[in-house]
Amino acid sequence: MKKDSEVQLYMRLRRKGTSQTLAAAKAGMSERTARKYEQAKALPSQLKQPHTHRTRPNPFGDDWAWVTDQLERDAALQATTLFALLVEKQPGKYQAVQVRTLQRHIATWRALAGPEQTVIFPQSPKPARMAQSDFTHMEDLHITIAGQPFPHLLYHLVLTYSNVEAVSICLSETFEALAEGLEAALWQIGGVPELHRTDHLSAAIRRLDREGREDFTENYQALMNHYAMQPTWNNLGVSHENGDVEQSHFRFKQALDQSLRVRGSRDFGDQSSYLRCLEDLTRKRNLTRSVRFEEERPLLKALPTKPLQPCREMRVTVSRFSTIQVLVNTYSVPSRLIGTTLTVRIHSQRLEAYVGPSHTLTLPRLLGQHQHLINYRHLIWSLVQKPGAFAAYRYHAALFPTTAFRYAYDQLQKELPGRSDAHYLKILHLAATISESEVEAALNLLEETQLTPTFERVRELVQPEQKPRLAAVLQLHPPAPHLQLARYDQLLQSSPLAVAVPRQLLATNPVTIAEPAELRCANE
Repeated sequence: MKKDSEVQLYMRLRRKGTSQTLAAAKAGMSERTARKYEQAKALPSQLKQPHTHRTRPNPFGDDWAWVTDQLERDAALQATTLFALLVEKQPGKYQAVQVRTLQRHIATWRALAGPEQTVIFPQSPKPARMAQSDFTHMEDLHITIAGQPFPHLLYHLVLTYSNVEAVSICLSETFEALAEGLEAALWQIGGVPELHRTDHLSAAIRRLDREGREDFTENYQALMNHYAMQPTWNNLGVSHENGDVEQSHFRFKQALDQSLRVRGSRDFGDQSSYLRCLEDLTRKRNLTRSVRFEEERPLLKALPTKPLQPCREMRVTVSRFSTIQVLVNTYSVPSRLIGTTLTVRIHSQRLEAYVGPSHTLTLPRLLGQHQHLINYRHLIWSLVQKPGAFAAYRYHAALFPTTAFRYAYDQLQKELPGRSDAHYLKILHLAATISESEVEAALNLLEETQLTPTFERVRELVQPEQKPRLAAVLQLHPPAPHLQLARYDQLLQSSPLAVAVPRQLLATNPVTIAEPAELRCANE
């Protein structure tokens, strides 16, 4: 089949009076082919007839009625599933390579006789109209903090008109993470849009009855009221209704991956360093959207006078085990608080405990449920007096701060089985009293020298015997003059280079005067 351009060239040459033979040669076709198009007075595309016949028989013709019946019953059935059923029903009739043929036939059936599909309607966003936010998991970027894996999420908010964005680190999809991330994003942007659309989060949406009616949680509604935003949410399982932030997830993670590749490392010293990296990347990306943001900024509503700083509060009583229960998780607290009722403020990554209005301690928040966080410093003062309680203690494994302490305890059990608990608890008490790092270094030294890590040996390394101090500080007294003032007069007369010192000064501040010969030697 010749191209339309080739035939058009041939026709132009013929209209100029070129012979059929020469025009066909210049157009790159035979004289017979040229004659055919000239007589038809049509281009190749106009002569092409639609392909309505099969070049080979349909290998699924005998079973096609069964295939369409299955598709009409459930259009979501895949071709691979139906092919596997055909092979199972009729062994040996079909080959594995024919699955692609069935996929093409089913695709054609869906286009001609399949069910209607959901249409996505592109939107024209208005300035300051809406912000969308959602959480995205970051495990696929393999971020580490001080060499340790850092599984986390990002809370991501995007203005749908300018695409200006803000991110914050969080550890789970809780209301506290949503509220803190949203509040930080709004203050970073410097204004408030009319609407806030979020995913179908349990932190913000609650089901009211069995019929599926839903409403916002009281805490989330209070947050929206504080910022005068109207809350909305997308339908369950329909992520494209939150399409701006979903696309921003992909683009932001792609940009972060490239930034980390340029950096040459995915490890950060601490979480603050990682957060600064995210903020720098966000700032650079927002600079490319400055034109549209300048249009949007004046239309954003003003921020309230101060942040809400949302958090949940609970009142808990410290048990006799020196622990508290917060959201089905167990935390140890100092034993002096036993019996005290604490007010616990629950943030996304920490718990703050108060006795009345006074802040008492801050604890890292645990993820999930039925977890425990036991700090040996809270308990060791009582446990060292009751070494028999250590072996069967419910949170026994939590009282080994590092592997060096675990190895030391195992060695004590081997070599001092009857006194291992007492020795280890005294070592742990020493770590809580002086320094955990110094005690760990002493344990490592004893391990290298293959000595049993008894309490006495660890204490000798951590607190070596100090030299006795001097009983009294030496008292310095000014020396009495051993020369008479008359000899000083003789010195002035015999040595013109000598410095004249007033008699009154010598009388009030006696000093040792060198012999004249000595002074002359010093001057020379």
